[in-house]
Amino acid sequence: MYKPNFCCECGNKLIRLRRHFWASRRFCRVCAHRFRRERFIPLLLFSLALITSGYLLGHTRQAATPPLVIERRSDSPLNNSESAARQLTSTPGTPATSPSNTIEADIYICGARTKKGTPCSRRVHGPVRCWQHKGMPAMLPQEKLRIKD
Repeated sequence: MYKPNFCCECGNKLIRLRRHFWASRRFCRVCAHRFRRERFIPLLLFSLALITSGYLLGHTRQAATPPLVIERRSDSPLNNSESAARQLTSTPGTPATSPSNTIEADIYICGARTKKGTPCSRRVHGPVRCWQHKGMPAMLPQEKLRIKD
């Protein structure tokens, strides 16, 4: 392995007590400080090229995402069109139901006092409070909390 005794730039004698792999072996301490940027530019460009090639290789080998499939049970209320068509063509003794005949529960707002001092506007099923205001009294009367009949 090459171990110079003199600096390649200024010619001063090189005196090193310890040698490190990151230290330049060709320059003295003053010249090494001057050429530090020139020493790190190739290392920086090599690192950048390595990272870019890894990124591009990863994206080219990435599998395509599968399509989203939503499965529902046959008795799901979201299958109204299919179930309504089946029930409309059912036997004459059973009543036919259509999507307009479905029973909807009354929807209320929570109505409890918030930190701001206004009534909470979260929707709840029935005259109860939301999860955050459970156990607190409502600010408004019961008839003003109802949204839908």
